[in-house]
Amino acid sequence: MRLLAREVMLFISSEKGPDELLERLCDPFWFQAFGCALGFDWHSSGLTTTVCGAMKEASRGIEKDLGLYVAGGKGAVSRKTPSEIETHSEEVGFDPGPLVYASRMSAKVDSGAVQDDYRIYHHTFLFTPDGKWAVVQQGMHPDNGMARRYHWLGSAVEDFVCEPHAAVCCDGRGETLNMVAGESAGARDVTAGLSRERPELIVADIEKMQTLELPRRHEMLVGDINPERLKGILLSTYENQPEGFEQLLAMKGVGPKTIRSLALISELVYGTPASTRDPARFSFAHGGKDGIPYPVDRKTYDESIEFLGKALSAAKVGRNEKVEAFRRLNGIVSQPPGS
Repeated sequence: MRLLAREVMLFISSEKGPDELLERLCDPFWFQAFGCALGFDWHSSGLTTTVCGAMKEASRGIEKDLGLYVAGGKGAVSRKTPSEIETHSEEVGFDPGPLVYASRMSAKVDSGAVQDDYRIYHHTFLFTPDGKWAVVQQGMHPDNGMARRYHWLGSAVEDFVCEPHAAVCCDGRGETLNMVAGESAGARDVTAGLSRERPELIVADIEKMQTLELPRRHEMLVGDINPERLKGILLSTYENQPEGFEQLLAMKGVGPKTIRSLALISELVYGTPASTRDPARFSFAHGGKDGIPYPVDRKTYDESIEFLGKALSAAKVGRNEKVEAFRRLNGIVSQPPGS
């Protein structure tokens, strides 16, 4: 997988440039086809972590030729992402600050601003010598064991806290506290404003709410909020006076419970509810012939396979590896739509 990934990446980078490679990796169809060509089943959550791991190993020592650096990974390795970005940035000679911020914010958004019950355990950050970047990260649901993959393409991110994703992939969808949805703009403004208020005022509202009976369908429960613990975080936000929701989310110590608490106050006291729209729009496979979770986009998937086929043709790997990769690609092509 490492050898084949290296040659495919080198081919795309040399023919189309590293920016094209970032765009391809943020296309969920292409990423999935790439993983299948490297040898993983389409329905395996391990495809994401293994493909990213193979790319990181494949790029080691050839970053300058490839025009791409790969940082982060699974579990404890993901926490080394900032230091790895800084190390690579020293080699290139540019300020790592914006890239470290992008890495940190993409992780905070998908763990705190998008509360979909998928816990982030994998974070891979890819960037070019001129500062272009992409993120592929994955979360796991603690109850059903399902995985969810989040794609970020830096060149397409206009606002870290408003519809920032290139794609979110999951076979399951459900009600989600989605503070980065376009329709959550009002809630973002109100929560940022609340974070600048004196903590005792907010805590008083929370304590009053704990005497209310909320509908059972409500996903944000005041009973889950500890007023005293929240007060400590709010004291920090009050002292720092964040200008907006992005600055609030970026603050140290501001996590899912703080966001959930402020979103709840925003809805119950100020009448500005946050969106519960699940951001997942893609399945890990090809879609379904019945239109669930979305209609099969055969044209896009075929284009991804064709592009990979050309990359494999030019790949400088052994004949056996190339034949096996083509066999896997042909297996995908032969599948009927929706299978």
